[in-house]
Amino acid sequence: MPTKSDLHGNAPDNSEVALVLIDVINDLEFEGGEQLLNQALLAARHIATLKENAKSAGIPVIYVNDNFGRWRSDFKKIVEHCLEPDVRGRPLAEILAPQEDDYFVLKPKHSGFFQTTLDLLLEYLGARTLVLAGIAGNNCVLFTANDAYMRDYKLFIPSDCSVSIEPTENEYALKQMQQVLKADIRPSDKIDLSSLAHSVKDNP
Repeated sequence: MPTKSDLHGNAPDNSEVALVLIDVINDLEFEGGEQLLNQALLAARHIATLKENAKSAGIPVIYVNDNFGRWRSDFKKIVEHCLEPDVRGRPLAEILAPQEDDYFVLKPKHSGFFQTTLDLLLEYLGARTLVLAGIAGNNCVLFTANDAYMRDYKLFIPSDCSVSIEPTENEYALKQMQQVLKADIRPSDKIDLSSLAHSVKDNP
C-alpha cells in the first residue's frame, strides 16, 4: 500500500503498526453505563500503559470515537464534554485524554471504518498491523475488527484492554475475534510493541 510523506502533524507519518483506541472518550451516559464504569476504569489503566509503550516504540495512536449522533460535533468538544464534573465517564477521559500528537477520527456508526477517514489515515501511515482497544468489546471494537480483517490487517486485540457491559459477552467477543478474525488476544503486558514494530518492518 502506498504511503504519503506528510500529514501535517506531529505523530509519526510512517509506521506499519498503529494503536487504535475505540470510544475511550465516552461519557457512559447510557443504560448500563454505570455497570460498565468500574470495568472500563481497569481497562483504561491498561490502555494508558499500552499507549505509553506505543509512543515509546514510535507507533502512532489513533482515537476513533463516536460522534454521539451530533453531526456538528468535533473531537475537541467531545473531550471537553467528557471532562465536565458531572459526567459519569469523566475518570476515563482523565486517564486517556488525547495528546497533541495523537490522531483522531469521528465515526457515525459502530465500525471505525464506516463512512470515516480511517482508511485514508492508515494508508498515509502505511499501517498493516492494528492494535485495537476500547469500548465496547462486543460492539464497536468487534465491528471495527471485522472491517479491519476484511481489509487484510493483522490484528492484536489485548484481552485486558476492551470491556463490555456483560463480562461474559466481552469474553465471547474476544474468542470470536481470535477464532474468526485471527486476532492475537494476549494481554497487553505480553505484547512487546517495540519488537512488534521492528518485526513488521523487517517482515512486510
